[in-house]
This record gives sequence, structure tokens and C-alpha cells, in this order.
Amino acid sequence: MNKRQEKLLLAVLCGLVVTAAAGFVVQPANAAGYQVEQLAEVSGVGRWDQLNVRRWPAPHSRQVGAFEPGVHVWVERCIEMDAGADWCLVDRGPTRGWVNSRFLTLSGDADI
Repeated sequence: MNKRQEKLLLAVLCGLVVTAAAGFVVQPANAAGYQVEQLAEVSGVGRWDQLNVRRWPAPHSRQVGAFEPGVHVWVERCIEMDAGADWCLVDRGPTRGWVNSRFLTLSGDADI
């Protein structure tokens, strides 16, 4: 096996490892959760800061948007994580994704 073939084999193996790891990252989205279907207010975020919205329920997942403190969002459902915080799937206008549940306060009577 020459050097070029070794590099190709190493690249393929690394790709397989990354693909397998991605499967474990996405797995929590399929975990058993609970329906919320209620409005919530973004809270616990500094006035100067924003709440990041993620593609998947993980802090290292790609950011797909952000919400200002005090903004109301629709919470579709949440999932319970064995280790760490619960995550909720939220929606407001064109922004839809996962946020850490500790930054949401349920409020059933606000306008979106």
C-alpha cells in the first residue's frame, strides 16, 4: 500500500467515525419527550444577549437563529435528557429549532 492509498483509507475511516458520531448526536431528537404546545417567554438571558436556537438539541449543534430576551415563542415539545438540560423545539416566524428549556418560561396568554 502506497502513501496515497494510506491517506485515502485514513480519510474514509475518519469519515465513518464522524458519521457514526453524528448518529449519536441526532439520537436525542428521537428520544421520548413530552408535548407542550404552549407559548413561552425567553427568560434568564441578559438584556445584552440572545438565546441561540440550534438545529438539533445539543449545545454544539449548528445555530439556526437567535431570540431576544422577552420574546414569546411557540413551544411544540420538549425532550428529557439523561445528563444535562432538557431541550425544547420552538417556533417563531421563520425561526424553528431547539433551545435549552431553562431559558423558557411558559405563558399561555401572550401574543406571538
